[in-house]
Parts: sequence; C-alpha cells; structure tokens
Amino acid sequence: MDIRFKGKTPAKVLLAAALLFFGAAPSFAQKGGLVLQAAEATTAATSAMILSAARAGRRIVAVGDHGIVLLSDDDGATFRQAKAVPVRCVLTAVTFTDDRRGWAAGQWGVILATEDGGEHWQVQRSDMAVDQPLFSIYFKDAQHGWAVGLWSLMLATTDGGKTWNTTKLPPPPDGGKADRNLFRIFANARGTLYVAAEQGTVLRSDDLGATWTYLGTGYKGTFWSGIALNDGTVVAGGLRGTVYYSVDDGRSWQPSRSSTKSSVTDFVQLGEKIIATGLDGTVLESADGGKTFTASQRADRLSLTAAVATSAGKLVVFSKNGLVSPEPK
Repeated sequence: MDIRFKGKTPAKVLLAAALLFFGAAPSFAQKGGLVLQAAEATTAATSAMILSAARAGRRIVAVGDHGIVLLSDDDGATFRQAKAVPVRCVLTAVTFTDDRRGWAAGQWGVILATEDGGEHWQVQRSDMAVDQPLFSIYFKDAQHGWAVGLWSLMLATTDGGKTWNTTKLPPPPDGGKADRNLFRIFANARGTLYVAAEQGTVLRSDDLGATWTYLGTGYKGTFWSGIALNDGTVVAGGLRGTVYYSVDDGRSWQPSRSSTKSSVTDFVQLGEKIIATGLDGTVLESADGGKTFTASQRADRLSLTAAVATSAGKLVVFSKNGLVSPEPK
C-alpha cells in the first residue's frame, strides 16, 4: 500500500498510518474482491487500540482497531463490547447527537450508524475501491453531519447519513491542489465548523459546510486535534506539543505555552479546565483558556490516544492498549 504524507512525516502521522492501514488486515471474498466483515467478539476487546470516544447520554462509546466498539454504562468503570458491528476495519472516530443516535467512521471511508446507543451498527457508506480513510466525524443534529479524512476528503449529509455527498474544497491560498489531510472536525456553540489539518491549517465554515476558508495560524506542522471551548475560544494541537489558540473565530492565532514536546492527540473541556492527551503518556492541563498548559507524564510512557468526560465530570482516557487505568500515587 502506497500512502504518502506531504512534507514532514511526524511520529503521530507515522503512528496513524501504521494503525490505520496495517492495524486491521483486509478481508477478501472468494472472487478476490474486498469485502467488509463483521467485527469479532473477543475477550481482549478492552485491550484494543482505541482512537475515539464520545458520550451517548450517560453512556460512553469508544471505537478503535479491528472494528472494536466498547460501551460503558457506569462512567467508565467497566466496558463491554457492542453486540453487532458490521466491519472489522479500524474505526477512527465516533460522535452522538443524543443517547441513541450516533455515527462512527474509519478505514475504507466507512461510516456506520446506530440508533440504540451503540449496541448495533449499520453501514451507511464505504469505498472499497480505494483506502481513503476518514479521520473524524461530527453531527450538528440528527440530520446534518460531516466526515473528513485523507487527501482533503470531506463528506456531508443532510438526511442523517442516508446519502453522503463529497464536498470539493477550494485550493489552498499558497497554491496547489486541495490535498491536505484533514484530521479533526468540530464546531462551536454557534454552529461554526472547524477542521484541524496538516501544514498548520485550520479550515472554517460559517454556512454549514457550503463554503470553506483556510485560516493561517502561523504554524507549519500538523494539527491532529481541536476543540471549541464554551466561551468560543478555538484551540488546535498536534506535533511535538504544539498548541495554538484563537479568541476571534480563527481570524488570528497565538501559540500556547505547552511545556512538552509530546504530540497532542485529543482535547476535553472539564468545567473551566482544558485537558489534552498526548503520546509518551503525556497529559496537559490548562486553567486559562488554552493560553498555557502544564504537563505531567505517566511513568509507563503509554501513548494516549483519546479522552472523554463522564457524566460526573471526570476524565476517562484511552490508549494504543485500550482503557487506561490511573497510575498509583
């Protein structure tokens, strides 16, 4: 498989490539064509690599390698495997609009949907002709959703995922084709959409994805994650502990002081605090809206991949080895 990432290839991108493209072996029908196979039930499900987690009401839903979907109804104390997932490929992202309706996305451009809080899933979309994975998915409500991925792949739906249409992005302002990798899509409280991408790019749409603008941040590396805070501040993070923030809807950006060189993989807002997870067992915490972060590091240096807030306002963290247990103090 020939996967090219333009420009510098940081550790996170190499990790993502390995996990996404080699983490789940493809399946073949008898005639030689690629087909999707259902995820297998396994006692090792809670040790699988998890790449994304979301809340479905009080339930936590986490997705990752080999089509694994984990569910917790006790605020992350215990997890069990979902009853029916129709794919065995890597799932990279999950989102919910309420306690029942949710979507997941991943390898082979797969998009799955659930109407029972993640117990059972159905395929809404896949493209077995080319492994152009989706890295992130977001729904504004039960009808309007977007998914983004490799080489500026952007999909949109206005009917809850019954149909997905490709959005053609404009060429970047510095020239060339729209072929940047889009790693995280998210929105603020007003519905403005943002996409954290490579080459220091953040994209913004003020009209539900009809048109998109490239925002110059002043950074040249890759953003892998982003979040819009409750006060409207936009924060993006990625390679080597780099974090930037904007207080004016992305018109201008400032670098945060992150006090780490470990790459940032996810953000969660817990009350007035922002928590970021990272590679090398790093956890970042900000109490000033993302302007500065303090870093702590797990002794085991376990690569942290995703996090989610519980209904009680606590943090549940995942890694390349599944659910992360708190380290003894």
